[in-house]
This record gives sequence, C-alpha cells and structure tokens, in this order.
Amino acid sequence: MSHQRYPSHDPIKEPHSISLKVLRTPPSPAGAGRARRSHESRPRSPTRPTRGLDETPTPFSSRRSSTSRCPSGSAYVGEHFSCTLCANHEPPVSTDVAAALPTKRIRDVRIDAEMKTPGAQGSVQKLQLTGRASDSSSSSSSDAAATTTATATADLAPGETLQRIVGFDLKDEGNHVLAVTVSYYEATETSGRTRTFRKLYQFICKSSLIVRTKVGSLPGTPGGADGRVRRKWVLEAQLENCAEDVVQLERVELNLEGGLAYTDCNWGPAGKPVLHPGEVEQVCFVVEETAEGGGLEPGDDGRIVFGVLGIGWRGEMGNRGYLSTGKLGMRPVAA
Repeated sequence: MSHQRYPSHDPIKEPHSISLKVLRTPPSPAGAGRARRSHESRPRSPTRPTRGLDETPTPFSSRRSSTSRCPSGSAYVGEHFSCTLCANHEPPVSTDVAAALPTKRIRDVRIDAEMKTPGAQGSVQKLQLTGRASDSSSSSSSDAAATTTATATADLAPGETLQRIVGFDLKDEGNHVLAVTVSYYEATETSGRTRTFRKLYQFICKSSLIVRTKVGSLPGTPGGADGRVRRKWVLEAQLENCAEDVVQLERVELNLEGGLAYTDCNWGPAGKPVLHPGEVEQVCFVVEETAEGGGLEPGDDGRIVFGVLGIGWRGEMGNRGYLSTGKLGMRPVAA
C-alpha cells in the first residue's frame, strides 16, 4: 500500500545518524513445534497475505515523523503483541565518505513508545520497555542475562545498536497505532545538538474466537439435612475460530461466583482440540449450587449470575492467547 509522508517540524534538515527498525518478536520455537505437530495430517487452507505495520495519520503530536513498514503477521484480540525496537548507529557507506564528514559521537540514545488503541476515547498508553541498561551489539554475553526495565540511555559507536522490547496485551478490535520516538545527542569536535524523530506504525487487531453460550436447567439434587434442593444447570458454549490461522485450545475454564461449583465435561490433557479457520468446538459444563451456598438470588436484572468463561489457546507459531466473556447467567424458570 502507499505510504503518506509527514511534514517535518525539525529545523535540522540533515539525515539522522540513527535509524530505527521495528520487528515483530516471534514466539518461542519450542511452542511452535508443539502446535504444528498436532495438525500435520490435516490439509491446511491457503493463507492470505497479512499486512504489516504501516505508518498512518494519527493525532499523536510529533516533531518529526517518517514513513516505515515492519513485518508483523496477524494480530488478534487476546494475544500479547511484542516488538523489538532497534536504534542503529549507521556507519558511513565507505571510508572515503567517512573521511569527508565531520567526526560525530552519538550519546544518550533513548527509545520511547506509546500505543493508541481504538474506542470512543482513543486512549494513548505509554508503554514500558525492557532491555539491558546498555544494550548494544558490542555488549558481552554475561550482560545479556541482566534484563531490566529500560529507562537508561546508551552511547553508540558506528555499527552499534540499542535494542528495546515492548509488549502490549491486545484487548480491542480495530486499528492500533504504535508510536516510537528516538532521541539522541549528536556531538562534534566544536558543537553538539539533541535530535529527535518519531515513526508511527498502524496494525489492525482482529477477533480471534467467536463465543456463543447457552444455559439450561437440570433437575436438582437433595441438599442434605436442611432438605433444600440444590439447583443445577448446564452451560454450553460454541467456540468458532474466526482467525486466519490454526489454533489449539489449551484450556476452557469457569470462574464462578461464590456458592457454585462445576463439573468439566470436556477434553483431558491429551486431547486438546485443534481448530482450523472456520471450525467450531463445543464445550459443556454442569454448574451446581454447593451445600454451603445458601441459595442464589437473582440480581437487579433478574438473572442468576454464574461467572465468567475463560478460553486459552496457542497459535501455530506458538503464540498464546486468552480471552474471557462477560458474566454469564440465566433468569429463573417459573415452576
């Protein structure tokens, strides 16, 4: 797709000494292997091309913005979106060019990121970055183990890179905009100046699962010495994979209100179902009042509230996702 260029508000018109690359962080290879083996014998539907992170007009204020594109794959509600941000001190293309340019030292390189989410308010959240206190291509391997919240700056020699990792839990469908700001101090033998630029990336977060639920009543069971009949219900749910990728359901669980318990009527640890795009899995739970429940009363809306249904899955590349429904329940049936 075409990219729109943004006017620069930076009075300095020279090219920047620092370049920025934004790369989607892949999941662990071990997880990818487990997800793939579970459906090797199944024919796979053709995969449609996915769109990367594209720069787009946004209300973010910026001193300088430039167009860019980075590979992202698909992004779905319930997944954890993670990117590696790389600020590179680009060396001169040749020694002759380097000799003709003034010597520059790049100090105090800093990366910041924000995420604009969809919705009526269009909220902007400042993102926490992780990485080493001095994370460049020349750092020793022992430093790699010291991963902390990345708020410090770094000095970069030509060819070195400052890396930061940003993560964000995707909760809403629609357009998301990742804004990355890079600032640094550029020093020469006679002067110095602070320079800043920003890049804006757009990606679309899509729905991953469609959940349809139905609740019905079952015959109750005697409650013990008090003679009260403990009510029972059956909760059914259809889980439809509306994503473009194959997913494996890892767990489906109920988080119930007090005074309730449930029996899981679904698969065991060795039988986790695999859903291709468009396929549906049906799950079932039997919900029952406990002896200590004391009887559940309808709420203000006339419903008996059971709790929340949570669904966890793993994508074919090992990426995990989780989403939960609103509070489920039903209206009492008159005898």
